[in-house]
Amino acid sequence: MTAAVDTGGGARSWSPQLPTDDDWRQWNLDPKWSRFVDVVSHTGGTHRWHVLDTGVPDGSDAATTPTVLCVHGNPTWGYAWATFLRQLHGRYRVIAVDQLGMGFSDRVERRRYTDRVRDLDDVIVALGLPGSSPLVVAAHDWGGAIALGWVVQDPRQVAGMILCNTGIAIPEGRKAPGIIRLAAWAPILDLVCRGTPIFVEGTSRLSRGRISKTDRAAFRAPYPTASSRAAIADFVDDVPLRSDHPSQAAIAEVAERLGSIKAPVLLAWGAKDPVFNDDFAADLAARLPNTTTHRFANSNHLVMAEADVAGIAGSWLDDLVVGRLAAAVTSDGPGDRAGVAALTFDSVWSAISSRRDDHGEAFVDLATGDALTFSELARRVEAVAGELVRQGLRPGDHVAMLTPPGVDLVSAVYGVWRAGGVTVIADRGLGLQALGRAVRSTRPAWVIGPKRSLGAATALRWAPRASQLDVADLVTADPGDTLPPEPSADDLAAVLFTSGATGPAKGVRYLHRQLAAQRDALATTYSITSEDRLVAAFAPFALYGPALGIPTALPACDVTKPAELTADILDDACVRIGATLAFASPSALANVVATAMGRRRFGLERLRMVLSAGAPVPSETLRAVAALAPAANLHTPYGMTEVLPVADIELTEITAAEADEPNGGVCVGPAVSGVEVRIVPLGFDPDELPEAVAAWPMGEILVRAPWVSDGYLGLWATERAARPGSGEWHRSGDVGHLDAQGRLWVEGRAVHVIHGVDGPITPVPVERAVERALGVRRSAAVGVGPVGSQQLVVVLEVPGASAGVAEAPMAERARTAIDRPLASVLVVPALPVDIRHNAKIDRAAVAVWADDVLAGRRVRSLT
Repeated sequence: MTAAVDTGGGARSWSPQLPTDDDWRQWNLDPKWSRFVDVVSHTGGTHRWHVLDTGVPDGSDAATTPTVLCVHGNPTWGYAWATFLRQLHGRYRVIAVDQLGMGFSDRVERRRYTDRVRDLDDVIVALGLPGSSPLVVAAHDWGGAIALGWVVQDPRQVAGMILCNTGIAIPEGRKAPGIIRLAAWAPILDLVCRGTPIFVEGTSRLSRGRISKTDRAAFRAPYPTASSRAAIADFVDDVPLRSDHPSQAAIAEVAERLGSIKAPVLLAWGAKDPVFNDDFAADLAARLPNTTTHRFANSNHLVMAEADVAGIAGSWLDDLVVGRLAAAVTSDGPGDRAGVAALTFDSVWSAISSRRDDHGEAFVDLATGDALTFSELARRVEAVAGELVRQGLRPGDHVAMLTPPGVDLVSAVYGVWRAGGVTVIADRGLGLQALGRAVRSTRPAWVIGPKRSLGAATALRWAPRASQLDVADLVTADPGDTLPPEPSADDLAAVLFTSGATGPAKGVRYLHRQLAAQRDALATTYSITSEDRLVAAFAPFALYGPALGIPTALPACDVTKPAELTADILDDACVRIGATLAFASPSALANVVATAMGRRRFGLERLRMVLSAGAPVPSETLRAVAALAPAANLHTPYGMTEVLPVADIELTEITAAEADEPNGGVCVGPAVSGVEVRIVPLGFDPDELPEAVAAWPMGEILVRAPWVSDGYLGLWATERAARPGSGEWHRSGDVGHLDAQGRLWVEGRAVHVIHGVDGPITPVPVERAVERALGVRRSAAVGVGPVGSQQLVVVLEVPGASAGVAEAPMAERARTAIDRPLASVLVVPALPVDIRHNAKIDRAAVAVWADDVLAGRRVRSLT
């Protein structure tokens, strides 16, 4: 780039030099997009603005093609929107302006907030916007406040907005960001922001390696001298950190008027931003009536450069153009929700309330010896609900449940639901770091747990502004004379986190009616009546017992660690409550079988049903369990956090299915009553719901049922991809097929399919065949090499073995077990599995490791 010369004439005399064509190409931007626009200013003069303008896409109608106007913040410039320019120019006209004094636009006299709002209006008029085509305004940092100031003047001018890590007011209960307060401190403001490039460099450094050296060079390019950075200092000084600041009143007025913006707004947020953190996103969501959020958990302030914001924005814009994103409708009352709220349904706590005079046992925790009758449980639920409302809980408040599984957790969860709160449940099986990320992402207003958990949450800053309540005090509170109004069927009830086995744990939203429908589906599918009694050796499932109105017991082990469940422990729990039902994960049942030692188990022998889910359940494990519980039907419900149950099958049916199709994967049975299953081609377009493929061909599994969850929390793009077409179907992420008898077979995860030269290979059929042939407990089938020409590799779990290439006889036996070309057979002492189920294999990590081994690179342990 041609060097800019500081003429020495003061802070405003620097003449910006445009980058060369080679500079633009190095930054992967088309040089033709860069141009100057002479803009008549509201002050009467004319200023030269620099813009990056992709123009109307070839073949598109200028009168109807939407324009995305991008407004940067401080201390960046139009390059902040480089990803938008690169990715969206083929479908939309994208214009990124350099604000006056910034980037390569004219250096001008000091601008206050109101000046900059009017400056933006000046350049928009000069660009001929909005014209007849729809206008969407995208803004970041200070650009967000300025763009919002322009939009509120006439909200009808915009079809939508995309806001990235910005704000219009300091959220209630917190101070201005510490970095900004420090930079704005008078003794150092000029030094940090103008006199040196500290503020410019520091902003890029916040990204901590998530942007390239090329990006950092581009961000600093317009600011080589003190003169070129004068506006950066002006921007920081214009932050209203005190009530008498010159811009305070104008910004506050805009904040009060945000409710007038009815157009859809996408909040695309970097969650690790120390400047505009999640509090600012929540503040904007509360002020703007029509927002959706996609939260990038690992991104910082420059989120557009760090994450695929442009790709998600493109999908959002596509939906906006076709009318999927409607403008907000103002209502004086409940509006459309009134009809749903009036639906008659039995709440999830109704079975507890109906037995408030029943002194029979309701819940037993054999690990602690704690037990509650139905009467005691009902009163505890009422006590929790009443005390929460007295403490100030409002309907819809998120409540993080940090109480370990047991009687206190059950009491607190149902009490929160009765009070109208939203339970946030992420079990310890996620691991400490992932658990913290999950809790923080929900921004809980309340945290409930024992003192030890509350102390840990405080130390780790999981919920720094949440009110903390000791669960021991809460469950023993006075219920009071009155209870709060019951939440409606369509109110949010829970955010339940996925296991994180195939990516970061996601918060799944459930409405009250969906939880009630799920409870009813379980009762119908398994003919559960008040005569049943449940042993739940899997923490999440323990919460279903009270909803079903049946006595429930937790065995005397840590139910978040499946490998701790032994045959003695499970049998003792069954004897203790006279269990008719037992639920345990596949790995827990495998350990029960391994510790049975051939002795009779009288508690197990009385069971009428054993259920196991969470991962594929080997039929060999079920047959071994059947020998311990000869009177029980062995069932394997198929489902996921987002929808359960989906399908079900019993052991005798599994045996018959495997005889029909020995290498078909895992047969999970026909769909349960109320569920529809559809198999669609791999890689289908989620915008269009394809017709189901015929029986037998493999594809992705879609599910529709009344108890499908409401979506994901703060993950708009993830939810959009998971709910194809009109959104009625849930995209499971699993692949499989339906056989001629209507039975569903699961063959693995879509992301784990091996894409070879001869077509896709699903991992589970390969793994099952190899495991049977070699007698190994676990294996992982993965693809190595480029997609489309991947080679099939099988990695065997052989305890005690040295990691590496399998011995020739073992490899040959594996090859003869399958009808696919097998490039290599490797062994490891242990495969990486998820913590919650101790069963779901991290095939992505295995594939990377296998590739390193076969390439001769240095490898690390898989576990």
